[in-house]
Amino acid sequence: MNETLMDDADAWYRRAEQKAAHYFAALHRQVTDKLYVPALTEDIRHWKRNPIHQTVMSLMARSARKPDSRHDNRYIQWLKYTGKLDDYLDRSVSYIYMRDLGQALDSPKTQQKIRRVVNDVKKRLISSSKQGEGGQADEFSMAVLYRWAQKEGVEDAVIWVMDKLKTVSSRLPEEMNADHALRKLIKIIVGVVLHVTDDLDEETDPAERSKRLDEAIRLGYSYGLTYPFIDDLLDCGLLDVNEKQQYSEMIRRSILEGTVPEHCDWSGSNRELVRYVHAELREAFNYIKYYQKPDRLQTFYEQSYVFFQSQDKDRRKEMANPAYTNEELYYPIILKSASSRLIVRTVLSASEDEGFDQHTFYYGIYNQLADDFADVFDDMRDGAVTPYTYYLTYRDQRPDLINPFELYWTVIAHLIHHVYHGHSKTRDIMLDRAINGLKRCKERIGTDKYNAMMDILASGNPEFNRLIQHMVHKAEDVDFYDKLLRDRLIDVLKRNREEKEAFHETVESVREEINDQLLISADTDIPPMKTSLIHAANYSLEGDGKRLRPVLAWVMGVQVYGLLPSSLTPLIRSLEYMHTASLIFDDLPSQDNASVRRGKPTLHQVHDSATAELTGLYLIQKATQEQASLTGFDPKAVLSLMRYSSQKAGEMSMGQAMDLQFKGMSLTLEQLRAVSYYKTGIAFEACLVMPAILAQADDAEMERLKVFAYHAGIAFQIKDDLLDTEGDSHTLGKPVGKDTDNNISSFVAILGLDAARREMWDHYCRATDALSEMGRPSGFLKQLLHYMVSRDH
Repeated sequence: MNETLMDDADAWYRRAEQKAAHYFAALHRQVTDKLYVPALTEDIRHWKRNPIHQTVMSLMARSARKPDSRHDNRYIQWLKYTGKLDDYLDRSVSYIYMRDLGQALDSPKTQQKIRRVVNDVKKRLISSSKQGEGGQADEFSMAVLYRWAQKEGVEDAVIWVMDKLKTVSSRLPEEMNADHALRKLIKIIVGVVLHVTDDLDEETDPAERSKRLDEAIRLGYSYGLTYPFIDDLLDCGLLDVNEKQQYSEMIRRSILEGTVPEHCDWSGSNRELVRYVHAELREAFNYIKYYQKPDRLQTFYEQSYVFFQSQDKDRRKEMANPAYTNEELYYPIILKSASSRLIVRTVLSASEDEGFDQHTFYYGIYNQLADDFADVFDDMRDGAVTPYTYYLTYRDQRPDLINPFELYWTVIAHLIHHVYHGHSKTRDIMLDRAINGLKRCKERIGTDKYNAMMDILASGNPEFNRLIQHMVHKAEDVDFYDKLLRDRLIDVLKRNREEKEAFHETVESVREEINDQLLISADTDIPPMKTSLIHAANYSLEGDGKRLRPVLAWVMGVQVYGLLPSSLTPLIRSLEYMHTASLIFDDLPSQDNASVRRGKPTLHQVHDSATAELTGLYLIQKATQEQASLTGFDPKAVLSLMRYSSQKAGEMSMGQAMDLQFKGMSLTLEQLRAVSYYKTGIAFEACLVMPAILAQADDAEMERLKVFAYHAGIAFQIKDDLLDTEGDSHTLGKPVGKDTDNNISSFVAILGLDAARREMWDHYCRATDALSEMGRPSGFLKQLLHYMVSRDH
């Protein structure tokens, strides 16, 4: 590597380390002399009046039992009922302004911003809570996110980042916690968007607002990738020692040289993963670099290097080494914890802000020590070196080691009195946060384990510890909204992962059952011509079809309405027979003229068009025969089902006729929606409605199912059009570009790629709205809808 570059890098890091040394020296003096004890004792004396003071509202709160703050909807309603919601939101938003935006709370302008945000959040929470227990559960759903994107005019950026997050999640190996990585990545994106939103006001031009938010989303993702793809990848144990060295050197060289090589020369065993990570980081690095103002580019490189180098120094520590000095333990922590937030404004190429830089630099170690305290048992298990794990391991051998718990309180005292100059609201919020962290820890690990840890960490200040533990026991109003959101996001990611796994397991298991029951048997005494039709039908049925329609009908019948699986077999067969017949007709030379279906030649290619047409008619007849075999249900319900099925089959034929009539014509969006509904939406509707008919569901529920099917069907068709334009023929099992070759109107042809994606997501949201109104278990349908818009075949 160029020696001049290394000299510059060394100078950057020395300069940052000198600043960290100055800060640490000040903290060291305070913790050694225990100056934080009298300062915080006095602070707590003033502060404790608020969280434990007996007011009318607190008495009301006790009469209405406080729910667990993790039960978000009930907890928000409880806060509203007891009159605590305003204070809860005010301290929560104020804390975010201090921690993430680096602002001081004694600024009138900052207070004005906080009040505006509090009012906006309050309105949204109250509105959501009126929807009932399920109203807020979808706070992190893609539909809610996309509706926000539509409001802000950033649909393309949100579609882009949703695709990116999906790919990241799918590509992370088992050694890396995908939920944890996604949560951190989402947190970074939100943080960058918050920075930009804070700079905007009501007078900002809407086009400028959309442009800056679009950039913030992409920059947030680009910067956020450093956590899963650098920090987590180097920490998870997947790479061996040599691979870690090679990977770290690759990152360091890219920062110093200001460019990421186009090709990844990787000699390790995790070649496919590292090449993917390299490509994503290269794209992210180039986007951030392109966005930088010329006079800020050097600052970007410098802060990036300090951030990486401090992480690298911290990561290289080994628990087996008993000789680390306090400076070696804490300098990298001060630098990496401050740099992680300082770099956000640099990524945004924002102008220098001395107040932000000062507040953020001093604040960083507070966050890091709080996080390390919360993770101490996990870190001990993993052998990670943090101030807490190192102190707990070597405290008896090394009396010179600083107790990190004492340093934590020292940092709090320093921030309150030396950074924020004793501002009363800042004091209260910081103490609220500290006590909240201890309460959450005690709840998570249990009282006995918590007390044992306190006996070690707080043994040097028994009187001060008694005061702290008294507040942990007594203080009530110290919860924070960002913690609720964090817990909810973790739950949502976990639930989505479980529902996705259950969805795929259900699809595969039911698909196998269906495949075993589909083929038509040929009796020995039937005419040869019928035997040839059966063989032709089975050829089409044997294809590697997704079987989504019969699987959906099975799930609706069995999991939603509680019908016996065996009783539904005739319905399942009939749906796949009709669907396969429609595909045979669609593929004919007189219609779509397809040569491949389900990964093999189409039926008319193997035989001829006449055989294909007769086979399609035969399968429709077999479908009717199967429906007439539904003997385990009310005969009137079966007749109603057959009437409905006949009607929908006619409408599907009309949809294909419309498609042929419009071939070569330029359609309006409304015409194309109508064609899509008749060709695709009706089939989904039938899979939902037919089991409902057998279960004798009411008309209102039928209508909700039809609305869901309409929008889901159009979203599915748009995805088909997108795949026909930009998909992979091997993955799809059929040629791409078929619509263009056949001069068929599609959503892509009418709208273009970007607008077609927006149209798809709009119908996704409308289908989600219908799903939320059904009042039935919807995990499978939600995952089905997600699969429809995110599939690659």
